[in-house]
Amino acid sequence: MQRFMIPEPLELEILAAHLQKLGHDVDVVDLVLERRRLRWFVTQQHYDLVGLTGYINHVQVIKQLARDVKRVSPQTQVVVGGIHAEAVPTDFIDPSIDHIVWANGAMTIGELASGISAAEAACLPGVWGSGKAKPAADHPRGLLPDRTITAKYRSRYTYIHHERSATLHTSYGCVAPSGTGRPSDRRCWERDLDEVMDDLQAIDEAHVFIVDDDFLSRSSGVKAFCDALDARGISKRFIAYARPEYVGDHPDDIRLLAEHGFEGLFLRLRPFPTSQLDEEDRTSIDQAKKAVRVLEAAGVQCYSDLFTGMDWARSDFDHLIDFLNQLEYPMVNIQPSTPLPGTPEFAADHHRLSLARDRAERWDHAHLAFQPTELGPRAYYWNLLRAHYKTSATPGRRRYIKDRYGDEVYRRMLRGSMGNTWQYVKLMVRPG
Repeated sequence: MQRFMIPEPLELEILAAHLQKLGHDVDVVDLVLERRRLRWFVTQQHYDLVGLTGYINHVQVIKQLARDVKRVSPQTQVVVGGIHAEAVPTDFIDPSIDHIVWANGAMTIGELASGISAAEAACLPGVWGSGKAKPAADHPRGLLPDRTITAKYRSRYTYIHHERSATLHTSYGCVAPSGTGRPSDRRCWERDLDEVMDDLQAIDEAHVFIVDDDFLSRSSGVKAFCDALDARGISKRFIAYARPEYVGDHPDDIRLLAEHGFEGLFLRLRPFPTSQLDEEDRTSIDQAKKAVRVLEAAGVQCYSDLFTGMDWARSDFDHLIDFLNQLEYPMVNIQPSTPLPGTPEFAADHHRLSLARDRAERWDHAHLAFQPTELGPRAYYWNLLRAHYKTSATPGRRRYIKDRYGDEVYRRMLRGSMGNTWQYVKLMVRPG
């Protein structure tokens, strides 16, 4: 997905602001974009602490980076955190990694940076240890991210059709199952609305991606957010996540958001692990259809991920293509279902998965995590590619992107589409 979006590392900017508040000197090195290797930075600055973060498919990368740091600076403390470290901390056990942060990242890193001993660090609640109980999640209050710390990278942060895009939290946590394979303790902490507006006013970019698990679930409501934008005179172009049941039932809220710069909503849909849909699946599909119609009527772009199951046959892909082509320009990413370790979905389906846990780089929502039952792997990859070119990548939809978003976005999306095509072609040649 880096071919289509590279969001700013918002959590690291928040962490940097917290550490600076505690009196530390901090750098953020974005290795997605940085041409120089991490060890170059370590040799230049001789850091006391280097923190690494990534997703499941970065496990081996992070371990290698930790070894690189220790090789050039043995005294530097190496700490790993992030969403996968919180979900499955044991994946990062390595002699070159001193501590694994599995809860309350900013505050825990602040404590680790205070000069405490290794034994004292191991006792911190937010540092993983065998047999320890995980503490309740908490987040720093009243802390704005330091966006200046990523100044040299900011022109390259994008999100789908938004060039030079910033990211924003208005809340933390998740109040309902997302169906996306992300760990959640089903609790949500809302940021104070004035603090959110302060954060927004400090953002230079015209485009803002609101990364709350469900922006529309804010108890203060859509109208309060829009009223606050008006009161501050803030004019931005937004994308946010939303649940289809809310969108379908609140068309007035969606129209109000459209009037306040919301150009797209990313619908959180349930994965459909099999082709035999139960009543809950059918209800979810009906809600999605209703939500898309509401978005279309308001002129808001619909984005979504759709997940295909292990027993899908060619006819199931045909039905999906027919369904998507009934909609007006939805931008849908079609992926094989990949329940991620550390989530309830993985606990329920792990016995059906064929993707080895030690092949971390393949847990990327592109490689098959299961052995298809109705199609061979090559045919399955071909149908994923076919569905893409018959829905989101048809000539009409490519023209729509070019006309609505301009040549620069169109060229970036075309390069991304060709890159993903090549990835699937290679998987068809060597699916193992």
